[in-house]
Amino acid sequence: MGIGRIDLNLIKIFNAVFEDRNLLRAGKRLNISPSAVSHALSRLREVVGDELFIRTAHGMGPTARATAMAHDLRASVHTIMSTLGVEPFDAMTSTRCFVIAANDHLTAVISQKLSVSMMAESPFMDIVIRPSTRLDLAEQIDLGRIDLALGRFAQVPSRFASRTLLVDEDVILMRKGHPASRRKLNLDDLAHYPLITVSVGGQEEGAVDGFILERGLARQSENFDRRALEEALSSIGATPRYRMTMSHSFAIPNLLHNTDMLSVMPSSLAGEMVSGGSFVTRPTPYAVQPSTYSAVWHGRNDHDPAQAWLRGCVVKASSSPGEAKRNPGRS
Repeated sequence: MGIGRIDLNLIKIFNAVFEDRNLLRAGKRLNISPSAVSHALSRLREVVGDELFIRTAHGMGPTARATAMAHDLRASVHTIMSTLGVEPFDAMTSTRCFVIAANDHLTAVISQKLSVSMMAESPFMDIVIRPSTRLDLAEQIDLGRIDLALGRFAQVPSRFASRTLLVDEDVILMRKGHPASRRKLNLDDLAHYPLITVSVGGQEEGAVDGFILERGLARQSENFDRRALEEALSSIGATPRYRMTMSHSFAIPNLLHNTDMLSVMPSSLAGEMVSGGSFVTRPTPYAVQPSTYSAVWHGRNDHDPAQAWLRGCVVKASSSPGEAKRNPGRS
């Protein structure tokens, strides 16, 4: 197959259909009609000698050949655009829409500061924040449907890049007036008082040591260090009472009101909850390892100026006021 037979516009159309799985959405993205998309796919099928996409109940499903081609083709287009400089980026005039995947913890910590920053620096851009708890994040990043995934990751595949956002430790949250609120907590308290915890996947869903592994990306399934808690209580011959386990952090304050339950959670999340004055935090009466929260993106977007701008905004929104240190990693 000679390179002269290939119209590079066909590759852009292929990428759009692969990511959207829909001719109409792909056409809207490229500002062409669905029939033009269909015609372009027919031409590409002739060149490649494969159907590439098959209509299914869920849209245009890629063939094995299309899936095998997709990664390299998308990376090539990004490289060409970056090299030629044909995609200039100006935050003040850009109308791009970025998609971020994050749990409610990180959304609460960064969204207000990110919104303020964007209103000042990029008044026409939009952000969509999708929950990261039930997405196959690695697939969504591979497909280009997620620009940035935020969370705690035990393993990041080499095709992705990452940057540290914040480092956190577990604390205990309780209502003001709780019987244990005026003293230092001990292990007996954690054995005596029932707990509310957040978990978005247990062993039955493939979670190992609090992480779920998907396509090489191991993401957090619990927002506290379960192992440290259980090992500490086992040292006094006790086990924690997990009275309530849920998938959403911000249901916790309502559940702690008028009860003696406790909740173990990251200090940055607890800080959002104590700001109203109804709750207090205490250090854990056992040693915990700091948790590192990161931003993860596809390596093909390393040099995309718009993506780099987005990452910079998220890093800034994640930093504490006056924080001087600079987190390691690619930006």
